[in-house]
Amino acid sequence: MTDDASRPPALRPAILDPLFAPVRGLPGVGAKMAPMIERLLGTPERPARIVDLLFHLPHGGVARQLKGSIAEAPPGEPVTLGVTVVGHRAAQAGAGRRPHRVLVEDPTGDISLVFFGMPAARVEKMLPLGAHRYVSGRIDIWDGHRQMVHPSRIVDEDGLAALPAVEPIYGATEGLTSRAIGKLALAALERLPVLPEWQDPAWLERNALPPFAEALRAEHRPEDAPPKRTDLTQPPPATPARRRLAYDELLASQLALALLRARQRRKAGRVNAGDGRLSGRIAAGLPFALTGAQARAVAEIRADLSADRRMLRLLQGDVGSGKTAVALLAMASAVEAGRQAALMAPTEILARQHFERLTPLAAPLRLRLMTGRDRAAERKATLSDLAAGRIDVLVGTHALFQEAVTFSDLGLAVVDEQHRFGVHQRLALGAKGEAVDFLVMTATPIPRTLALTFFGDMDVSVLDEKPAGRQAIRTLTIPVERIEEVVAGLARALRAGERVYWICPLVEESEFIDLAAAAERFDDLKQHFGDAVGLIHGKMPGPEKDAAMARFSAGETTLLVSTTVVEVGVDVPEATIMVIEHAERFGLAQLHQLRGRVGRGSKASSCLLLYRGPLGQVSKARLEMMRESEDGFRIAEADLSLRGEGEVLGTRQSGLAAFHLARLESDGDLLEVARDDARLIVERDPALRSARGQALRVLLYLFERDAAIRLLGAG
Repeated sequence: MTDDASRPPALRPAILDPLFAPVRGLPGVGAKMAPMIERLLGTPERPARIVDLLFHLPHGGVARQLKGSIAEAPPGEPVTLGVTVVGHRAAQAGAGRRPHRVLVEDPTGDISLVFFGMPAARVEKMLPLGAHRYVSGRIDIWDGHRQMVHPSRIVDEDGLAALPAVEPIYGATEGLTSRAIGKLALAALERLPVLPEWQDPAWLERNALPPFAEALRAEHRPEDAPPKRTDLTQPPPATPARRRLAYDELLASQLALALLRARQRRKAGRVNAGDGRLSGRIAAGLPFALTGAQARAVAEIRADLSADRRMLRLLQGDVGSGKTAVALLAMASAVEAGRQAALMAPTEILARQHFERLTPLAAPLRLRLMTGRDRAAERKATLSDLAAGRIDVLVGTHALFQEAVTFSDLGLAVVDEQHRFGVHQRLALGAKGEAVDFLVMTATPIPRTLALTFFGDMDVSVLDEKPAGRQAIRTLTIPVERIEEVVAGLARALRAGERVYWICPLVEESEFIDLAAAAERFDDLKQHFGDAVGLIHGKMPGPEKDAAMARFSAGETTLLVSTTVVEVGVDVPEATIMVIEHAERFGLAQLHQLRGRVGRGSKASSCLLLYRGPLGQVSKARLEMMRESEDGFRIAEADLSLRGEGEVLGTRQSGLAAFHLARLESDGDLLEVARDDARLIVERDPALRSARGQALRVLLYLFERDAAIRLLGAG
């Protein structure tokens, strides 16, 4: 049975209907379990479906024989431990998302078992005081202590003997165990229809890869998979089944991008570059010489703008590599051709900063800023001037693509930090002109595999040189126990006229805890430095945030306590010291972006990474990489291998489905193959009409890349 609402009319092949039926239709999903499934696999726009459950693959497994001691158990890896229960600390009433913690020990040490949202009576029944139990799960380090959040199994001696040889471990949620998810996954496998083979049979045979359905069954049922798997603790993509599923997803992604690119290339463009008189004047007036990389990027963009096909180009450069100057010269080229340009930034702070930075450099151009906070009269005047062609370049936030905004003749749209916008927002801006050229900028250095994945429909220009005069940033790692020394050092720096950022710890559980941590550090530092300390956080109203940033820029405050709201783009050249508290909780890309807020002037700068030990392997590797390198591209590659593609870009692009089965850190070789295969398919069968083409249509619908094609093609 299928849910009619889940099937777009006359779009998805009927053969896929069982997979897009809601999970709540599976046996055993009652009123209590349904909300938990929705929280884990659904979205606000759609309920959790069978396909979501089947693509929610185990992230590892626990072999029954895998026992060890608490002291020797490696953080981040699944283990089975024999422990004795020594204490309970229940969540206090009204304590928000505080968990119930159970302290267990063995002769080598102790560890906390952590349960969110589970009734105390149930936890105490599973783990009575003094009892000996076997617990399976992954050990994490939190605030210097070992913990295991929601163990996948808690059994006594008899229960241990009855465990399967290998038990898959699924990502779970409050109240829904890995074991319960595994049972549902097996029920979902029963609904799997017989699908046509979309891969080249010779290629599958050459690489010893199983059929799609067999691969899915092997991952969810490791014990009866042919060949039998006995160790799920290896990285998931190591098995032929994982490789097959990863390749299916990568091919769907690359085929969607190849079809889109072919369609974009067929669309007529307009020449958007004039005779060079404005861009030449601006280039001559810049207070610095363009780097070789900037000059190369300007030439590539100008060639695109001069062609009669649409430009879709990604400009990626490390922090401080000079993307703004390149964008300005591109926009000047469009204005020379008698057209208008728009620059869209993700936040009001960044839009205002772009405007302020561009204004002194863009003398021949008529610039205007538009944000959601403009007064009615200002906004009316801007809209009128824009429609009449009295504005050459409009800088703003998402306010630019609202319905009331009408350009006289928009020729070039520059989008800053694309991954913070949905693709459909980019397209809404493109729809405001005829044959609009696109320049997308990002300050997040992107590894080649990610660039192919998220921006495969674009040409790429890379700024890999820093402007002359930029000094290296000295990076130090300091244990949090030495915080008093750090504060004493800051006192000397502030007396010498330095300016300092102090970034507060990232607390995943709650932005309110983030906020509390920032407020607490602010109060503490205020006792040392008085009114020199400012505070900025994401919960502040926009005007307050802007005012706090303005005070720091002007030097009215000289030490700015902040959450990660300053991560991207905020530019205060006088700031020379960056302190990041609990640096072990941040990802590499984020640490690099934060560090990039200093070292923007001519003075020597430093970054202090405060951490609480003991560190897990990944945290240690991150901090070592930060100390070793300032090369954003090298750091991005390291981040990809440490964390996977999901977080490297910060926020996923909406409009492009996230990867469920592929791991770019280990499947990069498959991505290259998928890209070549997709190009060949589009060359030979652009309408996907052949027998394989028809099967590939099923693949695109299965991985929901059909939506991406229609959405992106609209631009």
